[in-house]
Amino acid sequence: MTQSDITYVSHLECSNCHKTYDANKLTNLCPQCNKPIFVRYDLNAVKKRMNREEISSREPTLWRYHELLPLKNPANRVSLGEGNTPLIKARRLGKSLGLSNLYIKDESQNPTGSFKDRGMSVAVSRALELGVSYFCIPSAGNAASSLSAYASFSGSLAQVFMPEDVSRTFLVECKNAGANVALVKGTIADAGIKAGEFVRESNSFNISTLKEPYRLEGKKTMGYEIAEQFGWKLPDVIIYPTGGGTGLIGMWKSFDEMEKLGWIDRARPRMVAVQSSGCAPIVEAFNNDLYFASPWENPKTIAEGLRVPAAVGDFLILKALNESKGIALSIGDEEIIQSIKEFGQFLGILVSPEGAATLAALKKLLRAGWIEAEEVVVLFQTGSGLKYSHLLDY
Repeated sequence: MTQSDITYVSHLECSNCHKTYDANKLTNLCPQCNKPIFVRYDLNAVKKRMNREEISSREPTLWRYHELLPLKNPANRVSLGEGNTPLIKARRLGKSLGLSNLYIKDESQNPTGSFKDRGMSVAVSRALELGVSYFCIPSAGNAASSLSAYASFSGSLAQVFMPEDVSRTFLVECKNAGANVALVKGTIADAGIKAGEFVRESNSFNISTLKEPYRLEGKKTMGYEIAEQFGWKLPDVIIYPTGGGTGLIGMWKSFDEMEKLGWIDRARPRMVAVQSSGCAPIVEAFNNDLYFASPWENPKTIAEGLRVPAAVGDFLILKALNESKGIALSIGDEEIIQSIKEFGQFLGILVSPEGAATLAALKKLLRAGWIEAEEVVVLFQTGSGLKYSHLLDY
């Protein structure tokens, strides 16, 4: 084995039934129970190979955590410079809310303007390494834009299915990158059905949220970055806009990995899943102490990334919320619009409606006394508001 071929992946494991699979075989959902599959690593070997102190001297992308990512050969890396997004201390906004330690993790500074680039860089890289050259995805917008960009950059093909009422910006982004786009009547769930049919009829690879193991690995680097940016101590609360929930699940996975590596202690943030009141299956399931969420009927919200009526990883989101002593809550569209404007007034950032929902959620939690003034709180701003400027009435 040459240096370029060193990998610390040990196997793949179903997140539900825990059946294991060969890490060198292309895999989607678990054949046994049809649930998401996780990548597992030989963390003892990683611990001997690296330490957390050396990370800061590495390249300023998510690939500086390469020992904890599934790519075997770095020559197969498809990267546009994703990751290493800023953690902004929101002093004025925090003061207005009576908080001393409020931070914004600004994912809009990724290459295509959203956190989706993290997962797509890793997933496209590993899938290409395993022989894929044709990708298919259903998307509410940002994931389609991201896949289109990484497919174009790598010289592979992308087939995108999006709801017909998707913002025109996403359509332009995808077509500009050379992707083939099909608009579907209905929601992302309907787009997912069409994508599934297409995958079965073609030689394309389904790179949908949590329907393959590798996008999660890119998303988990948000957890590694937060730990690193806080000096290897996690915040008290993380407020995360939750549609498919891959980022929340990925961060929860990263915390477990970092503890096993000895990089952090056992303390965990209280995880908050924020949804729209027009599409809140996780909130409903959490409030009723359910293990799985029922599909949401007639989902409606201006936050396209939150209009996910059924999350493949619902039980994993709920598990993280319960284990962290966290909570799920929903936000109305009017609150989202108001929060977009407040982000602009206090930080000068035009945020996505999904990111804005976290501020509205924070206010609710403060009113309920769920968060204390001195606690360290991180809001995830997941995408650029430039793609949603049509929502504002200026």
